[in-house]
Amino acid sequence: MCSNSDLIVTITHGSEKHKLQVEAEEDHNEPTLQDMALSVEKVTGVPLASQKLIYKGKSLKEMQQKLSVLGIKNGCKVMLIGKKNCPEEESELKKLKDLEKSVEHIANKVEDVNKELSAIQKGFLTKSLQVEALGKLDKRIKTNVEQFMKVLEQIDSMTMPENFSDCKMKRKGLVQKVQGLLAQCDTVEGNISQEMDKLQCKNLALSK
Repeated sequence: MCSNSDLIVTITHGSEKHKLQVEAEEDHNEPTLQDMALSVEKVTGVPLASQKLIYKGKSLKEMQQKLSVLGIKNGCKVMLIGKKNCPEEESELKKLKDLEKSVEHIANKVEDVNKELSAIQKGFLTKSLQVEALGKLDKRIKTNVEQFMKVLEQIDSMTMPENFSDCKMKRKGLVQKVQGLLAQCDTVEGNISQEMDKLQCKNLALSK
């Protein structure tokens, strides 16, 4: 028996048939159409953007909808229409996915800087150590900005034919994500600078 959080469906794609175990994401108690579409992509190689999933003659479109709401239960058959990407596009997609992992890694470092800054702002560090700590945080956030800029350069240097629609979508999404994270870095840098100014003012007041 499958638990409530996963189920097995049969995907028919042309002459191919695939038994597919669909698992729910951690924060869902049961799988959604998106969970199934992502599993379909792994098994068939047909990218999410190119998939058309049909159940009982109806095209399934609402990605956040739970499969149970769409009437899909254990043992159901779902038809897939869509083409796999050509090897060249797959190769470019892999490069983008690797860059996406790098972006996630740098984003985590930015989050760490933010947490440490927040601790300083709340007074969890003695005053005498704050100047040095803020200086280090400032260096780290500037390094993160440089790393994000390098990623943007790498994305920019990728040339893609017009028909690589999947790659173009992914590239656009990744550029937007990096731009958003750069804006976040700006905010963090500004906050560090403010804290440094505050400390300098206090130190000046004390020395008078």
